[in-house]
Amino acid sequence: MLLIVLLLPLVLYGALRSFGSMDATMHAPAGHFYIVSLVAILAFVFALFVGIAGIRMRNVKVTLIALAYVSLAEIFILHGLATPGLLVHASNLSSAAAQMSILLCALWLWLSSMSSDRAAIRLLARRNALLLPVWTVLLGVVCIVLFRHAPWFGHQQLFSPAFKALATLAIAAISIWTMRRYWQSYLAWGSQLHSMLVHASGLLIVSQIILVTGVSWKISWWMYHITLLISVIFMLVGLTLHYSNRHAFGSSLLQLFRANPREWIETCLSPNVRAIIIATESRDAYTAGHNYRVALYALRLGERLGLNNEQLRAIALGGIVHDVGKLKVPDEILNKPGQLTSQERTIIERHPISGYDICKRLGFMTEELSVIRSHHERWDGSGYPDRLKHDKIPLLARVTAVADVYDALTSSRSYRTAMSHQEALAIIQAERGRHFDPACVDAMLQLAAEDAAFFRQTSGSDRELELVFH
Repeated sequence: MLLIVLLLPLVLYGALRSFGSMDATMHAPAGHFYIVSLVAILAFVFALFVGIAGIRMRNVKVTLIALAYVSLAEIFILHGLATPGLLVHASNLSSAAAQMSILLCALWLWLSSMSSDRAAIRLLARRNALLLPVWTVLLGVVCIVLFRHAPWFGHQQLFSPAFKALATLAIAAISIWTMRRYWQSYLAWGSQLHSMLVHASGLLIVSQIILVTGVSWKISWWMYHITLLISVIFMLVGLTLHYSNRHAFGSSLLQLFRANPREWIETCLSPNVRAIIIATESRDAYTAGHNYRVALYALRLGERLGLNNEQLRAIALGGIVHDVGKLKVPDEILNKPGQLTSQERTIIERHPISGYDICKRLGFMTEELSVIRSHHERWDGSGYPDRLKHDKIPLLARVTAVADVYDALTSSRSYRTAMSHQEALAIIQAERGRHFDPACVDAMLQLAAEDAAFFRQTSGSDRELELVFH
């Protein structure tokens, strides 16, 4: 499928160039403007919805995908407005804008393919909610300035052979890297979004080749506009499939402003997250129900500690997948009814790192990743995997640790029966200042005294869990 999508337009382009009689000139500035506007409007409107979904889902990768197609759309609008003979006289601005649109789109897609623990991605993720509006306005201002100075481009040789070759090599290199990363993710998780992004990135290379080798206004030259439109369509199809589950994509705009964190767990988990939760459940029936309850306990404890809404969303998503690294633990160790050997204990203690590695490839942000990696750290520094101590343990992980242990104590396992609510609280209180952050323990005890009904309801939430994930 991928080879057909990429080779077919190139073969058609080559055939048109080879048979000059077929490659007629179509000098139609108005038609060019309308075609460009169609591509730009489609990309821009849907990229805005995608960006909102990225904010809503706390997934910086989705935000970066949105920025790629916002860039393509805004600069392509400039490309259309700067069509020679339409609103401006002879100028190279239209060609320069087309080149910039492909290059910026490829760059943002390349960034979106990186693991979310990379320094650059962590830096961007800290401002995830601001990236889309700030970049959209900034790029819009740049486009207005460039359009107002369009005559300057009439005297500039922006498309020398050396520049064309350099731009093409850069776009090809970063797009091939992007395709490789998304293909690996597709093989790992079967996400249609990742598959579609492989195709969309490949079509950027095809568009660039046609742009730099085509002759303006020839039929073959028009083809790069079509391939860019097809790239947009692949992105839209992938994201529609990705977020159509429970209307998360279509309703994300409204939910961004009115959904509370608990509703967010039930309505806005992406298919990738649902898939790894279901995969975990299939390996260990206890773990999936445990994950959901831990997320609920951690949410309520976080509310008691005064965490803000973004922190609550992060602790919900981190809690719901905090044990996903157990997917990498062999069945005979994961489901062993008796005591683990030291070697088996070493293997199972790697599950926070395994979970961290899985989720960083799926676009989880730093806060969620800290929950996944550090929820087994202990206040006195004797935990794992990094032996962190006191405030070196991320706050959300410290909160999740209390919720994690409470649910483990009050749940039945193959080797022991569940403890009572009061017995579990007594153990947590006894571990204050050793295993747990004292402030988190105090908040847990206060919460238990104020709302015992919450703990009774949450401990029996397995049926609700089934409705959420299936």
